[in-house]
Amino acid sequence: MNEAKTLPNFKDLLFQQDGPVVRITLNRPKVTNALSINLSAEFTRAMEYLRDDSEAKIVVIDGAGGNFCAGDDLTEMGSGAWGDANQIMRRVRFYQHMANTLEELDKITVGSVDGYCVGGGLEITMACDFVICTESSKWGMPEVDWGITPGWGGTTRMARLIGRRMTKEINLLGALHPAKRGVELGLFNRTVADDALQNETQGLVDLLLMKNQQGLRQLKFMINKNVEADLYTAQGFEAMGAALTGAINGSWQVPEADGSHGWASYAANDPESPIRKRREASKDFWTN
Repeated sequence: MNEAKTLPNFKDLLFQQDGPVVRITLNRPKVTNALSINLSAEFTRAMEYLRDDSEAKIVVIDGAGGNFCAGDDLTEMGSGAWGDANQIMRRVRFYQHMANTLEELDKITVGSVDGYCVGGGLEITMACDFVICTESSKWGMPEVDWGITPGWGGTTRMARLIGRRMTKEINLLGALHPAKRGVELGLFNRTVADDALQNETQGLVDLLLMKNQQGLRQLKFMINKNVEADLYTAQGFEAMGAALTGAINGSWQVPEADGSHGWASYAANDPESPIRKRREASKDFWTN
């Protein structure tokens, strides 16, 4: 946990925390909040900070200046700042780590989208738990027309969210779509009037804060893991989740569990403890 850690300093990103609620704002409005190398590094540091934080429960991600994010900064890519093919691969893997860390946070994440949400910006939203968009916002994956391909969710997460056929349409054609179509396809949760985004986002945050936070964490974990697993493995997660919930709610005592605590017995070094006795009986069994 990061109670003793210092919040990183940010130049292109705003990080505001009010108790259990964190708001992260991509803050390069003059370039539609394009993901420069520095902004991407700062966003990753913010995700790693939140990964280790135990106070935050809800994380809202938005963009400054009336836009969410225009994706990777093409001027940097064109200048050679990304380096050679090997360095590009390393950078893409770093960005995958960035999105994976966002997706795996044990907090509920909300993408609050206005204006343009394309390329890497859309990839950020696909790693969020909820996405709310203004009616006038536009989204898409235009990489194909710039001679590049998505690297951290534009084909992989998207295909898992909306299927391979629609993912091909979005990526191969490179069109910019209205927010409403994103809801129809399953990329976003809701569209709202352009002047209602802040209130709608706050309403969702307020509702989420009323929930059983341990329940939210368990549900998020199970859903994220289950979607990648076969049915029976996924049902195993559900069964274990139900047992954990029962234990948390007071039904933790199981008759067949002897109540011995291995680490306490080890520290006490009591040869008469049940754990020590069964360990002695087990350690040489069938070893000849």
